[in-house]
Amino acid sequence: MYAKASSASARPGTSSSNHKKVVEFEDNRLAAVVFGQHDRNLTRIEQRLGVVLINRGNRIAIEGTPERAEVARTVLADLYDMARRGQPVDVGEVDGAIRMAEAVPLEPIEQSISARPDVTRPKDAELKITTRNRVIMPRSPGQADYIKNLCKYDMVFGVGPAGTGKTYLAVAMAVARMLAGEIDRIILSRPAVEAGENLGFLPGDLKDKVDPYLRPLYDALYDMMPAEQVEKRIASGQIEIAPLAYMRGRTLANAFVILDEAQNTTPMQMKMFLTRFGENSRMAICGDVTQVDLPRGTRSGLRDALDILKGVEGIAVTRFTQKDVVRHPLVGRIVDAYGDEDGR
Repeated sequence: MYAKASSASARPGTSSSNHKKVVEFEDNRLAAVVFGQHDRNLTRIEQRLGVVLINRGNRIAIEGTPERAEVARTVLADLYDMARRGQPVDVGEVDGAIRMAEAVPLEPIEQSISARPDVTRPKDAELKITTRNRVIMPRSPGQADYIKNLCKYDMVFGVGPAGTGKTYLAVAMAVARMLAGEIDRIILSRPAVEAGENLGFLPGDLKDKVDPYLRPLYDALYDMMPAEQVEKRIASGQIEIAPLAYMRGRTLANAFVILDEAQNTTPMQMKMFLTRFGENSRMAICGDVTQVDLPRGTRSGLRDALDILKGVEGIAVTRFTQKDVVRHPLVGRIVDAYGDEDGR
């Protein structure tokens, strides 16, 4: 990974609580990728961890408390590993590496895709999903737990605030499994419920009418595969994107089925959807119980299912928090502030 890391006591004139580590990378070219343009990745690490990073060529001196210096060393090692595998290293990856380095180590994964290494667990307890367009790695402990559950369980609930990657990671896993030949098709669905607005009658055919509600699912697909491949698979029926109302009466076999915005289902709709489960299928149910757009007084089907299915064998639940938000840092603070308001 890198040539060596050494430790030293604080230099004269600095706080006695400070600690110094020196990290030396083997490849100067990859070290430049880790540092980022104008050392912006190093600046980000300094800001987030409260350490001082001094780089000279392929060497970095880390100064800070022993705990913070060790986290910074782990982050730099992880970023170098990403660069070595050809992955882009941007500010988002830096933030993700920091979250993971600060987290408690995960338990070893018990199951992964076996057809080819689309989902692997390399050293340092990392998980990743490889699709045609990109390699997706967890950027928070919640995301790592979610990927682990998607690998292991047939039905997984991803519950938490916006920006935590619930739907995005589920689509990535579905694409990886389809490319590995483990499933025949991907079915993406969500209830056609407006977010507190009345849009009236929409023009066009059925596809034109439901596309605005399903656009986030399209966006995730286009991020995983070339556009022409997405369109080809949609045309052939390998990828199906449909409103929840069209699930009734179907048996969904040999498929990876994703229900997005599940908080906007009624209990009856949720039961209908969950019982569509067929042979050799997987389901991911994604939602945020704090953003329900159902009519006042209507109980959310997601909240109902979480209560009823608690402890049922073969079902896993990953609960994300604001600490798992991987969008702009301000989103996490907004989620936290609204959480405090809801608790009053």
